[in-house]
Amino acid sequence: MAGAVTILVLREPGADAALPLPEYQTAGSAGADLRADLGGDSLELAPGQIRLVPTGLRVQIPEGYEMQIRPRSSLALKHGVTLPNTPGTIDSDYRGPLGVIMINLGAEAYTIHHGERIAQAVVTPVTRAAWVMAETLDDTARGAGGFGSTGRG
Repeated sequence: MAGAVTILVLREPGADAALPLPEYQTAGSAGADLRADLGGDSLELAPGQIRLVPTGLRVQIPEGYEMQIRPRSSLALKHGVTLPNTPGTIDSDYRGPLGVIMINLGAEAYTIHHGERIAQAVVTPVTRAAWVMAETLDDTARGAGGFGSTGRG
């Protein structure tokens, strides 16, 4: 495993201090699980509904890194619950509340319970690009072929 990056975490006022901080479930996990902090309540996500689910946390990500918020595959497969803006990006200069935008693409309502693992956070390095106007672009075998231009399968 590469060297660990330290993410400073602060709980929101009124957040449940008994909830674990984001944590990796196995030694090989790329994402640390985020939990819903619903003040002990639950939240229903109707089919087609989008909600911002609080985690009760704020984070400080080192400069040169981002935190990507990704869906949990089990919620997507079993219930159709996912993240509409996946991956969501938390920039290194953001210090506000960490919330997870969730959508229910399933056919039935899904209840999110307080403390439930709702998403995963992946911390990754960021490369910034220099954008330069050009007169032409190099030719490639694909050229200007768009979506599906390389064939099926």
